[in-house]
Amino acid sequence: MPHQPKKDRKMNVKSRYSMLCTVSAAFMLIAANCASQTSSTDESEAQTQAAPAAAAVQPTAVQSQTPAQPASGLKEYKPTGNPMFSHKFTADPAPVVIGDTLWLITSHDETAPNGRLNRNFRMRDWCLFSTKDMKTWTEYPTPLSVDEFKWDGTHTAYAAQMIPRDGKYYLYISTNGNGIGVAVADKPEGPYKDPIGKQLVTPAQCFATTHSWACIDPTVMIDDDGQAWLVWGNRKCYYAKLKKNMVELDGPVKTLDIDLKDMPFEEGPWIFKHNGKYYLVYACGNPEKLAYAIGDRVDGHFEAKGILMERSGNCGSNHPGVANFNGEWFLFYHTGANGGDFNRAVCVDRMTFNEDGTINPVPFSSEGIFGGK
Repeated sequence: MPHQPKKDRKMNVKSRYSMLCTVSAAFMLIAANCASQTSSTDESEAQTQAAPAAAAVQPTAVQSQTPAQPASGLKEYKPTGNPMFSHKFTADPAPVVIGDTLWLITSHDETAPNGRLNRNFRMRDWCLFSTKDMKTWTEYPTPLSVDEFKWDGTHTAYAAQMIPRDGKYYLYISTNGNGIGVAVADKPEGPYKDPIGKQLVTPAQCFATTHSWACIDPTVMIDDDGQAWLVWGNRKCYYAKLKKNMVELDGPVKTLDIDLKDMPFEEGPWIFKHNGKYYLVYACGNPEKLAYAIGDRVDGHFEAKGILMERSGNCGSNHPGVANFNGEWFLFYHTGANGGDFNRAVCVDRMTFNEDGTINPVPFSSEGIFGGK
């Protein structure tokens, strides 16, 4: 995964003339460029809009997204299909419902410095959106940069998830091999700050794996009894209790007991509760599909039940996020629809349950929940 300046001489007449010509040409080029710019000054937005569409098996960027400007000055988007946003690259969606609002944290695949599509991960901060109706989405300024975590040396912002508790908002993040951190804010939109100045979970605590990126992709839930749980991992699924202050582990790290059958755990766990059962949705295999397992307790035993979403034809990874909002269940995920493995795009589709608690497969959809309108 990602890792990622005279000597004084007197000029003769010919040299002076050449320099003047060069400067004049440069000013003419600048003027021409200014005249041709659109109202958007965001370079990465322009580059992302020019990214190639996905393969036929994937959602394509069908919407034309010209952001409106609400009274707050924040940008608003009205998607007409999947992917939800085409003005920038987003991945690893993490929804959370707070009151009448669904908030969506995503990781951010930045545009390459040369303006071309990335050929490796370039991720340095997280993005934040919200909606009250799943139709109009508001984008907020960057709530958190990986540079906030002074203990991290990778400068790579992997998946994150936010959860509220007791008037505070806790954002659990992962980096490329340096562990899991936590940041806290007084409001959902941040800014978020590192309250402990160190990892919440270190790579050494991922005892059942030896590869450097085992300690990634945190998901968090607070159970009905008030106990908070943190789940994460790559190739092995780890879990631990959180203290009520939400910034300390409350006990040892353990591996989650899952009967995976033929649906191996790769990464990207997402845990939630429905009708008294615990559900673990996760990225399965490589290239990744989405699978799910059901258990009677947060800490297992879980039993894998089936494939929720088939693999993306143009992106080797996927990452689930599940939310129940306004009486409907939604599955958020990402594909390479905006440009492939390292230039990903967040999508959303409805998710439905059967009477026995199993989940119906969710196919890739170009319209998504938006109906192409």
